[in-house]
Amino acid sequence: MATVDVDCVLDIRAELGECPVWSEPEQALYWVDIYAGRLNRFDPSTGENRVWTLPEPIGSFALCEGGGVLLALKSGLWRYDLETGTLAALASPESHLPKNRLNDGRCDAQGRFWVGSMEDPVDPARPMGTLYRVGRDFACTSVADGFFVSNGLAFSPDGRTLYHSDSYPAVRTVWAWDLDPDDGAVSNRRVFVDTKGMAGRPDGAAVDADGCYWMAANDGWEIIRFTPLGAIDRRIALPVAKPSMLAFGGPRLDVIYVTSIRPSTGLDDQPQAGSLFAVQAGVTGLPEPLYRLT
Repeated sequence: MATVDVDCVLDIRAELGECPVWSEPEQALYWVDIYAGRLNRFDPSTGENRVWTLPEPIGSFALCEGGGVLLALKSGLWRYDLETGTLAALASPESHLPKNRLNDGRCDAQGRFWVGSMEDPVDPARPMGTLYRVGRDFACTSVADGFFVSNGLAFSPDGRTLYHSDSYPAVRTVWAWDLDPDDGAVSNRRVFVDTKGMAGRPDGAAVDADGCYWMAANDGWEIIRFTPLGAIDRRIALPVAKPSMLAFGGPRLDVIYVTSIRPSTGLDDQPQAGSLFAVQAGVTGLPEPLYRLT
């Protein structure tokens, strides 16, 4: 396991920190605290963390071309104006499933938003999650279903491979799909990584400029880098058990920001659980695409 510099850059101790997204123009990191319904903006140059409190849990989001934010709230997709606080409803793909909420999501290079859902809490007897592709007209297309905890969305540098995982303990698998960049169609789903036997389960993820898949290993105290062939390439230890997602940031996209979860017990050896960490791993990431509206 590699020894690198890991710094707690925001000792905030969120209940469920998730979905870090780096804004290159602002040189700032946006992230969420899911159940608190908080969208955050962390400025590494000042240490300031600004908070917008939303009326529902927020699973993920995307920064929009032209400004504003696309929010994946419990009830569906919304457009949010950061200056005025105005919310505009866009789509509600699971209004018929009141126990479900939207979870992990991110944009592909064409500006489409991909987001998965889950029943919360999970019913072990039935996987109720679906993976959706959201077009520029806000239309939600069901891509695949039968997931417990939809997670781990990321894209290869050429935009032709989609990664997606299910974090549920009985599944804990990352899949790869062939992705048609033009129409967003996916095919040839196959197992990329089966984490059974590893300490950590697959949570959020990101792909670096070399095409390697970085996985937040929930319950594993680490982040793991996999080659495009699915082989473990690097493991970086963290001071928290439950890293939840990561994003590349900084002026050169060479800082890995990691969000984390704060469990209700077992905090003696991880007092900063739920906080935001920065990892100097010596690798470069990819710019995060914006959501492109019609």
